[in-house]
Amino acid sequence: MATESVLHPSLIVPVGHVEPVPRRIRGMIGGRVAFDTRRALYVWEWQAYPQFSIPVEDLVDGVLDDDKHTEHLGAGPAHRHTLRVGSEVRPGAAWVWGEGAPGPLHDTVRFEWEALDSWFEEDEPVFVHPRSPYSRVDALRSGSSVRVEVDGVVLAEAPNCVKLFETGLPTRYYLDRTTIDWSRLRHSDTVTRCPYKGTTSSYWSFDSDTASHEDIAWMYDFPTIHVNRIAGLTAFYNEHVDLYVDGFLLPRPTDPTRPTAD
Repeated sequence: MATESVLHPSLIVPVGHVEPVPRRIRGMIGGRVAFDTRRALYVWEWQAYPQFSIPVEDLVDGVLDDDKHTEHLGAGPAHRHTLRVGSEVRPGAAWVWGEGAPGPLHDTVRFEWEALDSWFEEDEPVFVHPRSPYSRVDALRSGSSVRVEVDGVVLAEAPNCVKLFETGLPTRYYLDRTTIDWSRLRHSDTVTRCPYKGTTSSYWSFDSDTASHEDIAWMYDFPTIHVNRIAGLTAFYNEHVDLYVDGFLLPRPTDPTRPTAD
């Protein structure tokens, strides 16, 4: 049997790319609608994922106050604004695109994601950032065996797994609970969110005789419907463990800074 491939599709969308969003997008603050649009745009300020840019005309309860400050946000220059929604004030929450940004972005505004209380695509909440239309996430059952070791200690040994393939990231191997040595792991209070998979329910760390390894494993008890096969299964960061698939040790990929669980 050939060794498991550690190659994966790269992110292909260039910085500054703009595409239409064929979905209704809404943002809420304090229970009020800041904006409601069916004319949003995706804009890639960096390659990993897009942001939503909203026509200024589609603000509902949102009011923009110019901060008289301009920065370059990857796709072009933008003017910072404070967002007011009723009595709520979110300083520096909005960026109105200026001259030099791609033409479709003119008269649109990009909001800092955390400045809003909640975001919706149609009637479903979106977390962390918009889902890229060019990214794909698939969870597939697999007969590949998986063994996980750290500092020579076996933490998991599974006869099969669910492989999660996500554009731009290494394959992740989700393992059944019964295949993991829980006596070796320490529960962590860390919680992360992913726009494609949902909110993690648990993280675990490991203390060996020589080092502490924080947050090397995680679980989604209630993932999004798109990846429901990983529900209740546990994955380890390939970057921080020795991962054997079908008996072969995989090279460790570069740590992608782990902004959310993979």
